[in-house]
Amino acid sequence: LDEIGDLPLPLQAKLLRVLQEQEVEPLGSNQVKPLNVRVIAATHIDLEAKVAAGQFRGDLYYRLNVLALQVPPLRERREDIPALVEYLLDDIANRSAQAPMELSHKALSLLARQPWKGNVRELRNLLERAQLDVDGPLLDVAQLQPLLAAPGSAGALEPPASPASPGADEPVQPLAQTIAQAERRALQSMLLACQGNRRRAALQLGISRASLYSKLQQHGLSQR
Repeated sequence: LDEIGDLPLPLQAKLLRVLQEQEVEPLGSNQVKPLNVRVIAATHIDLEAKVAAGQFRGDLYYRLNVLALQVPPLRERREDIPALVEYLLDDIANRSAQAPMELSHKALSLLARQPWKGNVRELRNLLERAQLDVDGPLLDVAQLQPLLAAPGSAGALEPPASPASPGADEPVQPLAQTIAQAERRALQSMLLACQGNRRRAALQLGISRASLYSKLQQHGLSQR
């Protein structure tokens, strides 16, 4: 569910009922069908602030916010830009039935220095316009600069990055370890919220009790 924060309050109530009852009544039907789904919701806004303002249901927020993952903006993960550009150019070419374009090293370096306030959507938009506007298979700085200067584009370059602070060269934690730590915190939080009631915790997490017991043992929480 993308941009869950924009869901109107009446639909929030319906979604909450679906998540709680794990069943849905299809449009035009008078029969209820059971559901067995996992829900991934995304938003770019502060849902806690919307809850405080009465614009988002608190019960739905806590139902959805079991395991929260923060995705950094593109400007904070510039090392991802080369791989994203390669993927996006291939995807754009496949959709338009054209040969994929290639970026020169200088053009790629130019993209890596942009602020990208619109994140990946803005990067994709720029590459789509380049596919239409530029002749030839190679995209260089000279072709990119007019597109970047257009209204709504990334615009002016950010100031040069400051020297790396101490510890910047430390190895990045493996993804599997990050996910395991997040899962352990989610289990601890849910057990605390359910006052140690594992049956209720499993229900709230949307997993079976057997799966919950297995995860608790895996994370060394089975005796708590």
